Amino acid sequence: MKTYQFSLLSSNYHNKKALELVLKNALAGEVLSIQDCYRLVEAPDDMINLICEVACEMRNSSKGNVVSYSRKVFIPLTTLCRDSCGYCTFAKSPGDPAAKTLWPEEVLKIAIAGEKSGCKEALFSLGERPEMVHSIARKHLKQLGYKSMLDYLYEMCNLILRETSLIPHVNPGSLSLSEIQLLRSVSPTMGMMLENSSVRLTEPGQPHFGCPDKHPVVRLNTLKFAGASCVPFTTGILIGIGETSFEIVESLLDIRRIHSEYGHIQEVIVQNFRAKTGTRMHGLPEPDINHMQKILAISRIILGSDMNLQAPPNLMPNEYGIYLKSGINDWGGISPVTPDHINPEASWPNLCDVQSISAAMGHVLRERLSIYPDYLNRRDVWLDTRFHSRWCDNIDSDGYVKEEEYVL
Repeated sequence: MKTYQFSLLSSNYHNKKALELVLKNALAGEVLSIQDCYRLVEAPDDMINLICEVACEMRNSSKGNVVSYSRKVFIPLTTLCRDSCGYCTFAKSPGDPAAKTLWPEEVLKIAIAGEKSGCKEALFSLGERPEMVHSIARKHLKQLGYKSMLDYLYEMCNLILRETSLIPHVNPGSLSLSEIQLLRSVSPTMGMMLENSSVRLTEPGQPHFGCPDKHPVVRLNTLKFAGASCVPFTTGILIGIGETSFEIVESLLDIRRIHSEYGHIQEVIVQNFRAKTGTRMHGLPEPDINHMQKILAISRIILGSDMNLQAPPNLMPNEYGIYLKSGINDWGGISPVTPDHINPEASWPNLCDVQSISAAMGHVLRERLSIYPDYLNRRDVWLDTRFHSRWCDNIDSDGYVKEEEYVL
């Protein structure tokens, strides 16, 4: 283990001494207390580089120099949603011409285009339970022959499995235990951003006001249900929507607590807010690279060496390489075919550029499936039996996509 020299020549001596102990404990693999985590977010600016170094050492001890990504095709199943988050442009109002639900032939067309471009993952994104509030969503479902959007999602995953080699990965938002158990048979992995577990952010004037699916109890229950159902799950936090530093810590600790019980959270995303024209939050400042570096490093230290930590490169297009100095080990899904429909203003980086930037920072870029290697290696626990032998030919002994199939 590297020995760090701490410069404590400051009037803030005692606070820095306490932070020194926190970092040493983290390097030793100890689980930090909430007080320790608060000390991290209160760290003075001249300690941030040291926090980042510790985060990187923790990452390296578990992940080595590999930084991974998933080659995906993005399928926006429906742009209708019953929530109205203050920063979202994906969800469309019923009168908007862009408010639509994809028909099966459209879903399959997108999937086949992704398959031809070497994609392995079919990422389904959709608004949450739109049929509960929008008559146009109920009309779409009636025309398609389904009662709910989740029933339709289930069948579209089945369609992908029958007609392509792609792996469905669903992001339908909050789910009940029975819904997760149903979807597990057609989607080996699932995802839902926690965003933040602060009830305050659901109050009037806050970004999640009027969004029943964004209440922390609902989101945290979904994480628990996924764990109880043995689903490899992706979640994360959203930075810059009006949260406090302490609310960031508490959200990370909620994720850590649930993962410690079930072991199912295969990936945590730390995503920066983007101010979008036409939203209630269009005038808010966006997090800068320094703030993101600090939160990423703290996330690594709180969540531990083994967690897969991701930050989207397209949302910080000119500076994302610096994220590798903050302890991340994954770039997330990148598509050579479809835009980021959640952030359409932010183009995906070219994969050759991602490879070059990663190499310049001392990392080897590897393609993974939507299922991380650790979970693939224990597929009898984490995957439905229909997936036990599927995709085995795509991966090497380390659980990454075979080099001969790796195409930038």
